[in-house]
Amino acid sequence: MFNKLVAIEPVSLIPSAEEKLHTFAKQVIMYDNIPQSNSEMAERIGDADAVLLSYTSNLVKEVMEQCPNIKYIGMCNSLYSPESANVDILYANSRGITVTGIRDYGDEGVVEYVISELVRCLHGFGVDKEGNPETPWNGVVEEITGMTCGIVGLGKSGGMIADALSFFGANIYYYARSEKEWAREKGYKYAPLKEVLENSEAVFCCLNKNTILLHEEEFESLGNHKLLFNTGLSPAWDEAPFAKWLEEDNRCYCDTLGALGNIKFMAHPNVRCMDVSTGRTRQAFDRLSEKVLANITDYLAR
Repeated sequence: MFNKLVAIEPVSLIPSAEEKLHTFAKQVIMYDNIPQSNSEMAERIGDADAVLLSYTSNLVKEVMEQCPNIKYIGMCNSLYSPESANVDILYANSRGITVTGIRDYGDEGVVEYVISELVRCLHGFGVDKEGNPETPWNGVVEEITGMTCGIVGLGKSGGMIADALSFFGANIYYYARSEKEWAREKGYKYAPLKEVLENSEAVFCCLNKNTILLHEEEFESLGNHKLLFNTGLSPAWDEAPFAKWLEEDNRCYCDTLGALGNIKFMAHPNVRCMDVSTGRTRQAFDRLSEKVLANITDYLAR
């Protein structure tokens, strides 16, 4: 059992999970707002030996140096790699601090968002930025059936998006660090990034945070009259060639401003961004809570 557990910001746990936290520590403190500085964060942690945080704060070395009692940091958000994490994991590990995170809790909502927006685009549902009815993307109402779709990053969410598109009859190309046996068995074609971009009518970037693969050369390969979806937490592209690409007959879909990158693009006629995290569903909070509690249980059982 911990002596003191502090959630330094809202961590999106369901009420029953918050109650469960009190069985893990002698004292539990839950903050309902985001710390505005490193000093405020360090003050909140104080002498705690366990810390919880979400994606809205960065727990850096300078904060941890002021909090010598920390033994455990539980990220109540996705952890894919130390480089993309909002915790200085390398420093934490150097001090013997265990850092845990979670994965695969909000992917279902993201898949629904992608299919919903693609169908609206192909059918001409919805309105444009001026409130005028949109016309179907190719001038005639079409299905996903027979469409060539490219997936950039075939991890859990990328794989789920590929499966959903394939269910509706799309042909799947993908680029990843290596070819996936399970994807080959499903008939998905592994190809270099340039080939995926050239051959796909719609491209779906499903990359880890701060991973940029689309540079000027890649946008040239992508070409014109294309659909680009970004489901990551940050832009998958360099801003300058992306801005140039948007000026042609292309369209970009992102659910959040973080994925889009720059607020100046929000009003662009070829951008569709609702600035709502589509992975934050009731079911996602259930999965998040279960995994956060499981991580703490596993740590205390060691």
